[in-house]
Amino acid sequence: MDRSRIMKILEEVKAGILEPGEAARLFEDLQTEDLGYASVDHHRALRIGFPEVIFGQGKSAEQIIGIFRSLQKRQETVLITRVDGEKAEILLKKFPELDHNPVARTLVWSRGEMKIQGAGTVLVAVAGTSDLPVAEEAAVTARALGNQVERLYDVGVASIHRLLMNNDKLRAASVIIAVAGMEGALPSVIGGLVDRPVIAVPTSVGYGASFGGIAALLGMLNSCAPGVVVVNIDNGFGAAYAATIMNRAS
Repeated sequence: MDRSRIMKILEEVKAGILEPGEAARLFEDLQTEDLGYASVDHHRALRIGFPEVIFGQGKSAEQIIGIFRSLQKRQETVLITRVDGEKAEILLKKFPELDHNPVARTLVWSRGEMKIQGAGTVLVAVAGTSDLPVAEEAAVTARALGNQVERLYDVGVASIHRLLMNNDKLRAASVIIAVAGMEGALPSVIGGLVDRPVIAVPTSVGYGASFGGIAALLGMLNSCAPGVVVVNIDNGFGAAYAATIMNRAS
């Protein structure tokens, strides 16, 4: 239950459409629900503006199903991240209405058409095809959180003309998520081209000396381009969450 739903209930009570007792019953949904293996936070959307998301990694398919059913009763949109192919197959058989993105490893359910709440566009710029799983996680998350999302793929600095050819798209975005592995140079270059916040996402893609993304992470943290902020390695979800807050504030 989010703020808009709370306001609608209060307005219906004020107008005499809804009995106070029924409203009180609806407000019971704000509590935390104990499933034994999970404590589902139904108050989160009201408290911070975004509903709870299911992190699928490390959870069994049965646990994900239980949490999903709990959230589905109360949320307009439910996002499940880091779901491998085997779990996704089980979930899709039970809930065929789920939208599965196998590259992003995500599943999304929405009660209706997902509303756009952000002020502008979140652009996901991706250095290389190998970075797509992280980039797609960011793109799917940003859309599920109510943003207009555009993608710009394979624009790494190894052939920098591919990035410069899309300068108009970079400048039109409200927030840019720049995803890169290897040496992680893409966010710094973008930060030198635009007056928009750039969220840098290092990926674990790269040869031995990339140290599983640590080289990209350190390179991004040491960027000389102003306006570049950095999330953790492979954290497409965290980048999209931060981008959503920035896009709603812009």
